[in-house]
Amino acid sequence: MTTPDGPYLYDEGPEKSPFTGTPRNRNRLLLLVLLATVVVAVAAVVALPLVTGTAEKQSTQVVTVFVKALQAGDTETAYGLLCSDERTRLQPDGVAAAYLRPGTAHVGKVSDAEHGADPARRVEVRWTDGGAVTRTFLTVVNQDGAHVCGTTSAG
Repeated sequence: MTTPDGPYLYDEGPEKSPFTGTPRNRNRLLLLVLLATVVVAVAAVVALPLVTGTAEKQSTQVVTVFVKALQAGDTETAYGLLCSDERTRLQPDGVAAAYLRPGTAHVGKVSDAEHGADPARRVEVRWTDGGAVTRTFLTVVNQDGAHVCGTTSAG
């Protein structure tokens, strides 16, 4: 067998591989990367309610803004806080007639509810008008954020 003469990249010639050393074990690095990924994922799950608030807090906040917007005559804001089913059912100028009651609104307790097959929250709203008190319950669903999706007078 003849080999071409000339300069070789390695002193030993082309017949000897330069990769003859013992391979390094990289399992520790791979395990460290996987462990760091799990730690970041768990931290994100724990931190999410701290940033966005619990479902009860979000429900209370959206109902408070919704009711205040209605009482101020801001039907566009209230309409934007409705779920897609309610926006299909109502026009912006019909939201007040469906949801607004006489008197001053006080947002109360939040309880679990169902909206079809989806989990939801039911938020109590007490309307005080002089000596008369009317209670309604607004259903809040999560559709890319908390949205009002119906009202009832039955608890």
